[in-house]
Amino acid sequence: MENLVKLIVECDIGQASETVISKLCRVKYRLPDIGYYVVEVREEDYPKVQRLDGIKAIHSAARITAQMDAVRNTINVPGHGGAVEAQYAKPSAPTGKGIGIAVLDTGVGKVRDLCEPVNRIAAFVDFIAGKSEPYDDNAHGTHVAGIAAGNGLSGGGKYAGVAPGSSIIGVKILDSGGSGDTSDVMAGIQWVIANRQKYNIRVANLSVGTSDMGSDAPLVRAVEAAWDRGIVVCVAAGNNGPDPGSVTSPGVSRKVITVGSSDDNNSVEIWGSRLVNFSGRGPTLECVVKPDILAPGTNVASCLCQTPNLEGERKELKIISKDYARMSGTSMSTPMVSGAVALMLEKYPFLTPNDIKYLLKRSAVSLRYPRNHQGWGALDVKGLLSQRINHRIKY
Repeated sequence: MENLVKLIVECDIGQASETVISKLCRVKYRLPDIGYYVVEVREEDYPKVQRLDGIKAIHSAARITAQMDAVRNTINVPGHGGAVEAQYAKPSAPTGKGIGIAVLDTGVGKVRDLCEPVNRIAAFVDFIAGKSEPYDDNAHGTHVAGIAAGNGLSGGGKYAGVAPGSSIIGVKILDSGGSGDTSDVMAGIQWVIANRQKYNIRVANLSVGTSDMGSDAPLVRAVEAAWDRGIVVCVAAGNNGPDPGSVTSPGVSRKVITVGSSDDNNSVEIWGSRLVNFSGRGPTLECVVKPDILAPGTNVASCLCQTPNLEGERKELKIISKDYARMSGTSMSTPMVSGAVALMLEKYPFLTPNDIKYLLKRSAVSLRYPRNHQGWGALDVKGLLSQRINHRIKY
């Protein structure tokens, strides 16, 4: 069996480049909006690929993981009755109706809170197994989608998400173990860019991260390409804190909205280890202050999809019911911001990603933490929505 290496090749996208590359490589993904090909090549042919005409740079595909606690036991949050659902926005209007939120994750399960009384999973694409019907073989993506847009139907409204009128576009880029590689994430972002008008995708949620690769890394370039095309990209700061420079990529991007946890001083179990002060801190390698904003990330209640792959772990889960569970991590903080952005875009659909970023900054509440811990401060949904906006925002 051939030993194939997956590469991310930067070059001009076009027939001439593709013809040259195809002589040595199998093209897996063509990413015209980002400026890359993802290819597979025999290990012994790698030096030849480096010498091909028109190649600007070659990168290896890095491993990337969901920034969560794998639905394992978490402790109660003091002062919140054991849950943070009280911190969710409960808006009467807007609800995010008409706004598409792309959730690039482990998939999205067809749970009641997303599919009844109206199915709000507007589209689903699978870059792992190629399936066409929505599913989630890990539970992380469904939990994230529920925080952003669940309507709380199964729980009588108690566990409703931030924007319960929004539609969800599920993009499966992580496997059943909650991991994947950056090439699939980039392919998912390319799909979102290409289909943004068809599904009115105004927000992209990436509760994923990998080690800081710098601002010129392909994954960072990918999220910035989406941002430049009018999509508000919200990315997890990661769970590698509290050391400086612990924000994960693509959260190191100067453009996108990087979200940390506002309550990570509470001890939680993440990936089998009990952690405290886990939220990623800046600065980035380029000395950019990160994260940008904070939202609750400890013991967050949201949708639990029913999947056979989790049956063996049921004894380890602290579930609320068959429909809900609690998870922790900056993965949970990020969709709260994504949902808040959807509310704002329903109210003021003309806002650009830069406008949204400015308005989040202006309405955030300082927690008096260092800048590279809190960014602008904590998300204030009520304060965000109460701002009066003219068609021209003065920064």
